[in-house]
Amino acid sequence: MTDPDFVLQVKGYGLSTVQIHYYLPDHPSLLQMFVMQQYDIAPAFPRLDRFLDYWRREIEAALHSVRVAHNHLIGPAEWRAVDGVITIN
Repeated sequence: MTDPDFVLQVKGYGLSTVQIHYYLPDHPSLLQMFVMQQYDIAPAFPRLDRFLDYWRREIEAALHSVRVAHNHLIGPAEWRAVDGVITIN
């Protein structure tokens, strides 16, 4: 059985870390934070868009800001040629 997260990565998804700052209606002067990680496709972020649409419809907390960090975990191998010889005694 293949891991579903690995299948998403092969399809081009990368790991997104989302930091959401929001205000609750009961405490409008208190800025709160929600952090989540999910696999998503940059730069469109369709899964994040669906989540934020849900937030606006169903959650009474007012959004202040959303920060996203994204990293493709599977990509081409990186290497560089090194000119030299290391001698070990």
